Amino acid sequence: MPLFTMFAIYFIVWWIALFACLPVGVRTQAEAGDVVPGSAESAPHRFQFWKVIGLTTIVSAVICGIWYVAVHYFGMGLDSLPNIVPDNTRNQ
Repeated sequence: MPLFTMFAIYFIVWWIALFACLPVGVRTQAEAGDVVPGSAESAPHRFQFWKVIGLTTIVSAVICGIWYVAVHYFGMGLDSLPNIVPDNTRNQ
């Protein structure tokens, strides 16, 4: 598989994982008891940017690693999806 394709898939998975990892470990200002005047109580107390970026990178690397193993060692691809997803049209 070309390097650019692997990078493109990692990039897409990274952005999707970013939105999944954003709320992990976030405390609101109301929970911390330190609400800044003029801001919402639900705003993050201390946003840990590098922690979120690191967690996102690790999660997306694991997902892409699983994808790489499935494609290269088990021969799975987009053509294999009809065999994974059950066919419910036969019962009708």
